[in-house]
Amino acid sequence: MEPTNESPISGRGAQSASVPTRFGLAERAVDGDWRDHMEALDGPPTKLRTFVTEEKPRTILSFNQSPDIFFDRSINAYRGCEHGCVYCFARPTHAYHDLSPGLDFETRLFAKPNAAELLRATLAKPKYKPKPIAIGTNTDPYQPIERQYRITRQLLEVCLDARHPVTITTKSDRVIDDLDLIADMAKRRLVAVAISVTSLDPKLSGKLEPRAASPAKRLSALQKLVEAGVPTHCSVAPVIPAITDEFMEEIVQRASAIGVESVGWIPLRLPHEVAPLFREWLSVHYPERGDKVMSIVRSIRAGKDNDPNFFTRLKPTGVWADLFRARFRVACKRAGMSKAKFELDCTQFRPPAVGGQLRLL
Repeated sequence: MEPTNESPISGRGAQSASVPTRFGLAERAVDGDWRDHMEALDGPPTKLRTFVTEEKPRTILSFNQSPDIFFDRSINAYRGCEHGCVYCFARPTHAYHDLSPGLDFETRLFAKPNAAELLRATLAKPKYKPKPIAIGTNTDPYQPIERQYRITRQLLEVCLDARHPVTITTKSDRVIDDLDLIADMAKRRLVAVAISVTSLDPKLSGKLEPRAASPAKRLSALQKLVEAGVPTHCSVAPVIPAITDEFMEEIVQRASAIGVESVGWIPLRLPHEVAPLFREWLSVHYPERGDKVMSIVRSIRAGKDNDPNFFTRLKPTGVWADLFRARFRVACKRAGMSKAKFELDCTQFRPPAVGGQLRLL
């Protein structure tokens, strides 16, 4: 892979802002009209700022019928994610709005301040049937702007009031800000939390996930959750061949040492625009091994950059995939760990009061 002559963009994961053509959009060299106009007036920025747009959707629960995932409904309080993980499979969703899956995805964010209100109304519907709600399956519910908006906390408050089970997936230690609610829910078997740990090298993490919590902070958050009695899962994800796979065994060992109950791994996925963005990231940060990384990625995806098909997209094949599985299996055996299935309780559900009404019971 040929090295690029450009310097890395400080504090951001994506190294460009190319707009995709999947939806017939015109390509442009810079990241959106807003940035074109800004640079015309002020010159190129020395540091990319984050902009947040508040939106008011009409619904908040998303339902799916995918055979590859364990949940059938989810909530995403935000669109876009300031963590800036270059490998994020959610990046292509920004293209639907004529925004770049590159820098726009991590600098042009959308927040849903009425999310809790919508959830309360949904749970109060007479025909609603409870099943665990997955929070944080697309963009991180505890990304930096959560400290300002507190939308995730509001959602948890609604779920606790309704005795509705949830699962939380994050790579931020900011989840501890809501430990009071989460611990209360855990006592009622209403919550399980997964934190992904990609590597144990803070410098590498700073390149891959520039605005996410450091590996040490994520492990510390896992430990605090364990100590509070919260069912916890450590996700070694994504496993990037020749970049992060070297940390697989030690992550499992450290998770076990702090009492984490469950561990699993997820291979790198590169859907749509994520593949060229990741290739570009490799050319900037690891030009000497970029070709090797992509060769292994294609080898576990039947010769392609990505496999989008049900049943196989999360199950890589080939020699390298078998090697990763074997290594992970041995690591778990040595650490006495497995991938546990947390059984959350839906029987306690009670429709929440709406419209200012008081709960009778």
